[in-house]
Amino acid sequence: MEGHFLTDRGQVRIHNEDSGGIFAGINGQYLAIIADGMGGHQAGDVASEMATTILEKKWHENQGFESPEAAEEWLAQTLLEANTSIYHHSQEKEECQGMGTTIVVAICTEEFITIAHIGDSRCYLYNDFNFKQITEDHSLVNALVQSGQISKDDALVHPRKNVVLKALGTNELVEPDIQTIAWEDGDKLLLCSDGLTDKVLDSELAEYMESTTDIKEVGQNLIDLANERGGEDNVSLVILQHETTVEEGEQSC
Repeated sequence: MEGHFLTDRGQVRIHNEDSGGIFAGINGQYLAIIADGMGGHQAGDVASEMATTILEKKWHENQGFESPEAAEEWLAQTLLEANTSIYHHSQEKEECQGMGTTIVVAICTEEFITIAHIGDSRCYLYNDFNFKQITEDHSLVNALVQSGQISKDDALVHPRKNVVLKALGTNELVEPDIQTIAWEDGDKLLLCSDGLTDKVLDSELAEYMESTTDIKEVGQNLIDLANERGGEDNVSLVILQHETTVEEGEQSC
């Protein structure tokens, strides 16, 4: 596998509240994370950094996964522990009250990818057949779209499009959506925060992911495009390609 984690504070925000990375495990398996923090007084970066750090630590303690069921169980348990830690930290520290983070996590093996998410950070898969959004946003506008109250085009410009219905650490209990998909040589996985998807349409993401350009350059081009279009939010992404080598990503800036 080859992979890269890129993050940028954007053109407006003073701080980068996103976090994430790509972390190597045993048997050629990798953990990819994008966490988009939220909360006043810079607490968002605390929540996202805590999420990334907890998952990374637990990842290096595990012995790898031979089945999707084992990977799904690990993600469910580890996200529960991360949620508890972030929630308790927010209760104990006045400056962190109300903090939380969206998160999308992928365990990547040679045969399968297990994906968990909470909030509106997304996962997409590009293969020979199509470019497809794998996750379903836990957001107000997506709930309105699913209920037929607004169209997908309306959702793009809705004044409350950034309202999430659940996040890691904001409540004592939270349940992630977890699924497993197969992937093959040449397939590409994109994880990203809404700082990217608010500025770049899915059809445009598909064009970039279809490109034969080096995937790190593709990632940087996507961040540059989001910034050119205003860059009001932090922008973070992971691109992984089912190949041979991968570079371990740093945690958030």
